Amino acid sequence: MLSSATAGLRPYAPTILRIVVGIVFMAHGLQKLQGIEGTVGFFGFLGIPAPEIMAWVVALVETLGGLALILGLGTRYAAALLAVVMLVAILMVKLPVGLIAPMDTPGVGYELDGTLLAASLALLILGGGALSLEQILLKREL
Repeated sequence: MLSSATAGLRPYAPTILRIVVGIVFMAHGLQKLQGIEGTVGFFGFLGIPAPEIMAWVVALVETLGGLALILGLGTRYAAALLAVVMLVAILMVKLPVGLIAPMDTPGVGYELDGTLLAASLALLILGGGALSLEQILLKREL
């Protein structure tokens, strides 16, 4: 019953996911860009190779990828790049901490990263939806 009541809204479901996930990514990317020296230092501390380059790459992918998701322009490409960023973050940094960091353990678990990875993969599969610029302007999903 609920399924039939919401059936007409299905084409718009990716829009909700796209905008919320895009805002989160963009906020995190802008935070990294505003403190890029700290981001470089943190990446170096974590042992990420070429932290001077990777800090900029991650900050720009999160910021511009988040904006692309919000607008619904190049959704699948942005989602793919963002999924890679989240996968690397989980594997290189968060996995040893666990899903949720114990109260007496410093660090952050991978619950947010895992959620953003799943959402990015869903958008990679679904595309931008009916209310995306790629759909409106180009009359097709990219």
